[in-house]
Amino acid sequence: MNKLRVIFMGTPDFAVPTLRELVLHNYNVVSVVTQPDRSKGRGNKVSFSPVKEFALQHNIPVLQPEKVRQPLFIQELSALKPDLIVVVAYGQILPREILVLPPLGCINVHASLLPAYRGAAPIHWAIINGEKITGVTTMYMDIGMDTGDMLLQHSIQIEENQTSGQLHDELKEIGARLLLESVILLEQDLAPRIPQDNMLATYAPMLNRSHEKIDWSLSAEQIHNLIRGLNPWPGAYCLYNEKILKIWSSKIVDRNMRSGQPGRIYDINKYSLVVETGQGLLGLIELQPECKRRMSVAECACGYCFAVGDIMG
Repeated sequence: MNKLRVIFMGTPDFAVPTLRELVLHNYNVVSVVTQPDRSKGRGNKVSFSPVKEFALQHNIPVLQPEKVRQPLFIQELSALKPDLIVVVAYGQILPREILVLPPLGCINVHASLLPAYRGAAPIHWAIINGEKITGVTTMYMDIGMDTGDMLLQHSIQIEENQTSGQLHDELKEIGARLLLESVILLEQDLAPRIPQDNMLATYAPMLNRSHEKIDWSLSAEQIHNLIRGLNPWPGAYCLYNEKILKIWSSKIVDRNMRSGQPGRIYDINKYSLVVETGQGLLGLIELQPECKRRMSVAECACGYCFAVGDIMG
């Protein structure tokens, strides 16, 4: 086993491949820190984070503080004598007392090409904003929000119909490999340290309910980007007959047509529900009526009487 003592901090599925790579390459992961267990579902069943589940499967001790700023928790971390702390989508901001603990620093895997899309939801916002390229950055953490010096970056193209879920799954594997490469360079004292240009910084704030509602006065391309950027979570929606209708997938039918009534149903066929937008036509492919499952347009039309000329709210 590698003598380097590593503490891994992470919570969701995105973080698991990075922890897996450290374990597969025999790094001495002395502890995993993840968010506390949460109750969810109708039965309030307690569920573990994906990172905790992986750690338990590999007999790695797990710490789950409510707040990382608690002095007792910081003492616990210090007692582990980490050489390096790796952080991937942990979910809490680390205080200076933790950042200065390991001699090799605290290294973060961030799902954007920093300084672009600092913040909580870089994958969603890259797609919503119609970016063609994104990637992963490894960085030295400091007290700012994703402001630390960079080590390595890897860029990829975003495909026209790619969803945030698909991009998430691609980037989490890239991030794992990039982190491993970064750790090797740190061990060899060869890791670069590249300051970010704060003048070029953009932000990816947490999503809220206001981001989910479709504005049909936007272009077909902008709405298409919103729909795929919010798939599989939390989902874009509009109103139809005063009920919520979630839209899970779409395709651009026309980019240029100007509409006198954005949101009007232009055409209906077994493959899509074509809607007028502020510029262009958008085909809605997979829908979810309120309190129903996701379904195709053909299935949805059996229970909902869509008609050409109806207005999507």
